[in-house]
Amino acid sequence: MYVLLRSPTATPQDPYQIARQEQTFASRDYNPMAFQEATLTTPLLSKSTSNSSNSSDGSPTSNQTLAKCIPRFPTSSGSYKSLAVLSGHLSSVSCLALCGEFVLSASQAKDIIVWQHPDLRQFTKFGHGDGSVKALAAVGNRVFSAHQDSRIRVWKLSKRSENVFRLIATLPTTKDYLGNFMKQSNYVQTRRNHRRLWIEHADSISCLAVHAGLIYSGSWDKTLKVWRVSDLKCLESIRAHDDAINSLVATHDGMVYSASADGKIKAWGKRKDKSSHCLMGVLEARDDVAWNTVIACDDGRLVYGGASDGRVIGRERINGNWKLACDVRAHEMAVLCLCSMGELLCTGSADKSIGVWKREGGSGDLLKLSVIIGHEGPVKCLQGSCYRVGEGYILYSGGLDKSLRVWWVPKESKEEGMEKGRSDHQHHTCSMEKKKCIMLR
Repeated sequence: MYVLLRSPTATPQDPYQIARQEQTFASRDYNPMAFQEATLTTPLLSKSTSNSSNSSDGSPTSNQTLAKCIPRFPTSSGSYKSLAVLSGHLSSVSCLALCGEFVLSASQAKDIIVWQHPDLRQFTKFGHGDGSVKALAAVGNRVFSAHQDSRIRVWKLSKRSENVFRLIATLPTTKDYLGNFMKQSNYVQTRRNHRRLWIEHADSISCLAVHAGLIYSGSWDKTLKVWRVSDLKCLESIRAHDDAINSLVATHDGMVYSASADGKIKAWGKRKDKSSHCLMGVLEARDDVAWNTVIACDDGRLVYGGASDGRVIGRERINGNWKLACDVRAHEMAVLCLCSMGELLCTGSADKSIGVWKREGGSGDLLKLSVIIGHEGPVKCLQGSCYRVGEGYILYSGGLDKSLRVWWVPKESKEEGMEKGRSDHQHHTCSMEKKKCIMLR
């Protein structure tokens, strides 16, 4: 398939309720016959919309960059800046990814939009498949997209033309199928009482993670699969959880963390005497919550998880063990996404807000800096810039209101006005029993 470029709170036992709520919210005022051209509004810039008379191609002028919006000097406590509101998706924005100078956003309507940074032009739009896009990952010049139809699609910039994105593969590949379908031992029983090849996901693929030439995929079928980037072959399939897997993150030390609706966050890795991944530990095990998201900071030393009850839990890894670092009531409603920017941690919630926190010292405790308000629906995904811009960072947020919003978040804040991010009863929950290292026995 070729696509031409354009120039410049669900219950723990019912993860599918989240998807149904997203579809209900996103379907309001949705007309599939009316294609919505991408538009841009920047509150801090004049002549910034696509209807500007100075823009003949419907895009912002080239000199309207984010640099003009960013203050040169540190601002007061919690003074984030709204830089842009991008619209172009026909449904809720489900995931975000950075790919070099581009920002990729995908939606429940199967489309993937590539935005050029820093002027935020729509660079291209592509997509394919029978299911909405649930996750994105970029590896070099290739983009991996995970879909609700239980497939992973691989896209690559065409060598023949600079104006073509090409679909080069769908996982599992045909070669992988042919190498497995003859043996009955390669078939497994799925939860819907159907038999499938072990290389296939049996339900929606909800998350992707990349590390050291491997792609990890987590699914609502409760399995974690490992794929090799070089030949796109499925290497492993792990029955990782007792309920849907909602989030994955891979760290530089080779650990993979999975967050699930079964109330557990698990750590996976390779032991010296084994070539396959095995369970290294259980960081959290709660029956009353579903874990919606997990991220790692400081090269995997700190791991944070966001839960359906609005809490954020932090664990510090010390000599292969995970010690409780923080227990924060971050939002009144479910935490749907997390992202890290330097020493900052951002939390996106079903309450339509984004919390900005600072990791305190080396302990991993969280200090609340500000709350970003702007989305008209739950904040489904966050993506932070890897580098500082001025005295802060660029933050991208996607919501069920179909918009992609761009923010500038300062890295510093005055001590007055800061709010401790721990709950009143944290001192009781951080008892000696809680502080014990959690290990797989």
